[in-house]
Order: sequence, then structure tokens, then C-alpha cells
Amino acid sequence: MAEEATIRIIGVLASILGVVAWAPQLKRVWVDKRHDGISLPTLWVVALALTLWLIYGVLIGASEIVVGNAIALTMILLVVFGVMKVRKPVQD
Repeated sequence: MAEEATIRIIGVLASILGVVAWAPQLKRVWVDKRHDGISLPTLWVVALALTLWLIYGVLIGASEIVVGNAIALTMILLVVFGVMKVRKPVQD
């Protein structure tokens, strides 16, 4: 029983850290209006990975995986759309 609780706590902590990790990027794009050094292809790959984790979490019934990845995915998509909004089109 204690081992199961420990595993669940680790999952919750991982989810929290996964969400917190994206806060600086979100601030950088939406508050500071800066996009330098942010790779959209990388963010799309991460978004795909988080979507797969989200599906996996639903399939195994792990709410900590579902909630954490849903929030992180939302944050990453906000970063992506923020970069697209801030980034100016290249002129010939």
C-alpha cells in the first residue's frame, strides 16, 4: 500500500514539474513578447509526445498522467500560438 502511494506521489511530482517547466517559455512569449531561441518544430514534437502520454494516461486510468499532460499540452500550445503571433513573417 505504501509502495503504491509512493509511486502515485512520484507521478504527481513529475506532472507538476512538467507543467512548471513551461512557465518561463509562456512568460517569455506572452509577457516579454520574445520568441528568439524557441523552436516551433521542437514544440510540435513535444506537443505530439504529450498527446500520446495523455492518451496513454486515459487508457490506463492514471489521472495524474492525464491531468499533468493536459495542462502541459495546453501551455505548450499557448507558447506555439504566442510565437506564431509575435514572430513577424519573413519579407523578400
